[in-house]
Amino acid sequence: MVAVVAFVLGPFLPLVIQSFAFRWAWPDLLPSAWWLERRADSPVPLAWDYVLSPYSQVGIATINTLFIGFAATLLCLLICLPAARALARDRFRGKRVFEFLLSMPLIVPEAVIGMALLMIYIRLGLAGSYTGVIIAHLIPTIPYMVRMLTSVYQGLARDYEEQAAILGAGRVQILMRVTLPMLMPGVVAGALFTFLVSSNVFLLTFFLGQGRIVTLPTLLFSKISGGSLDASAAGIALVASLPGIVLFALSERLVREELFVGGLGR
Repeated sequence: MVAVVAFVLGPFLPLVIQSFAFRWAWPDLLPSAWWLERRADSPVPLAWDYVLSPYSQVGIATINTLFIGFAATLLCLLICLPAARALARDRFRGKRVFEFLLSMPLIVPEAVIGMALLMIYIRLGLAGSYTGVIIAHLIPTIPYMVRMLTSVYQGLARDYEEQAAILGAGRVQILMRVTLPMLMPGVVAGALFTFLVSSNVFLLTFFLGQGRIVTLPTLLFSKISGGSLDASAAGIALVASLPGIVLFALSERLVREELFVGGLGR
């Protein structure tokens, strides 16, 4: 357990130290000068002063990342829930081919998809728009969501739904009070994974956003593209990690407390 924790949390420790450093050079184990010591003498914002200032664009990048991530997750759920049900319970011609095609976005390089979509988006007028970026984020997220929900559907017996139908429940009541509560742990896990993938998509956002839509990954790339990691870039990297960590903690609490066991209609 100690080794696992060290492996997972180890990369964050240098980022935390670097975000509060003013000068940290090899072979010093700790910075020789700290941000708090030099902030009063500097004519420009340093470290967290810069990260939290309007000049860094961290605020708008965070809002864009959350908005695009939640929108892509919601659309992905609406598309993948019925698709996963069909893949798990129905037999139809071309099913294996369809399942293979679902994996194509995971096989084809993201740069190839981005360049192909960019040519289409320019003709449709979607380049540089939130709508275009959200649709593009569905490409790498749908395969994960479909696979996770399909596995959940395959482990879900039909007995409960059939009993609810015999007792007079309609399709909407069965969906809201029987099916979704039993699917909820898988839905929450799939939504979390979808949001994490969407919030870390860089190339598609970079190509199709045309520089007009700034997200945390594109902002971080612009800071580290020169090959150096300064205090402000380390701070932005930490901020970019927060949405996924917070959402993961909330989803864990929702699943453990079984808030959906009583049905979504309550």
